[in-house]
Amino acid sequence: MSAKKAEIPSQFYQLKPVHFADLIRAAQLIFIPSKGVSGVYTDINWEEIGIPDDVLANLRALGQEYQYSSPHIPPDIIWSKLTPETRVWFVENKDELWTLEELFPMLDED
Repeated sequence: MSAKKAEIPSQFYQLKPVHFADLIRAAQLIFIPSKGVSGVYTDINWEEIGIPDDVLANLRALGQEYQYSSPHIPPDIIWSKLTPETRVWFVENKDELWTLEELFPMLDED
């Protein structure tokens, strides 16, 4: 077993590629809640939605880095960019991340 694989905790293996794609889409939305729509300004209490400040900072940075990217980034790359607090939050909330986009239906591209 390689040293890199030995560093990955078991929580990582509970996650599916769709969970990571949902995380990237959520991070993109957190970075720019208006999705760049001119004239749309949002003042969101992310903690009220369930995203603690320490996790929020990490997700904003991730959203900024991948703001124009496809959400289908290799999971090990995304995992390596998450803080320990964000990893815990992500594992606990993996099945609800998709609902974040539903909070902004007027900006939904689908």
